Amino acid sequence: MIVLVVGANGATGSKLVEQLLIQKHKVKVIVRSPKKLPELWRDNDSIQIISASVLELSDIEMIEIVKDCHAVASCLGHNLTWKGVYGQPRRLVTDATQRLCSAIKSNNPRKPIKYVLMNTTGNRNRDLNEPISFAQKCVIGLLRLLLPPHVDNEKAADYLRAQIGQNNDFIEWVAVRPDSLINEKDVTSYEIHTSPTRSAIFNAGKVSRINVGHFMASLINDNNLWAKWKGQMPVIYSKSKKD
Repeated sequence: MIVLVVGANGATGSKLVEQLLIQKHKVKVIVRSPKKLPELWRDNDSIQIISASVLELSDIEMIEIVKDCHAVASCLGHNLTWKGVYGQPRRLVTDATQRLCSAIKSNNPRKPIKYVLMNTTGNRNRDLNEPISFAQKCVIGLLRLLLPPHVDNEKAADYLRAQIGQNNDFIEWVAVRPDSLINEKDVTSYEIHTSPTRSAIFNAGKVSRINVGHFMASLINDNNLWAKWKGQMPVIYSKSKKD
């Protein structure tokens, strides 16, 4: 299977690529600065490195890149700097999702292509009645006003949910919602839920980046797991060592 990963040079995206390679997939990555990638990647025949900014590629280039891909995964995010949060592009995740999906559709694939988006528990699945407290609603409202990346995450998931939908001939999708991300060396036990089981604002859980990468890769690799979660926004938490 050939999988395109955007955001592969990020802390979680790199873990996803590692898991896809363990599963013996071929991986394409689009990165602005290939020199920052691990040296092992640059010497690995299973990785094709495309040196570019994902939003600066032409439509024709994007169509050609996704042409032979069976799945696309986005781990794009905004750098936690003033420029990364408040500078351009403010719609990085949304615009990349829309352009990649448009490229997929332009190729008229015979089988639907899997699209996996890394999102956040701070974003509600509006297809479901996910209850949150009044206090959390107020905080989320402030985040929408003060933090453009939060709005970007919301709009990217909403595009998949409302525009691609549940019965698209060319694209099937899952938006994975991790809670607070932490670093761990190895994959550990984790749990998947349809909706958050705790407040993302006032009682956030934790999940390791490598567990997120493992779950995203497993979705791509395991058709039964994919069938269970396609068209949904599953939430992932690492299990505590007490569990």
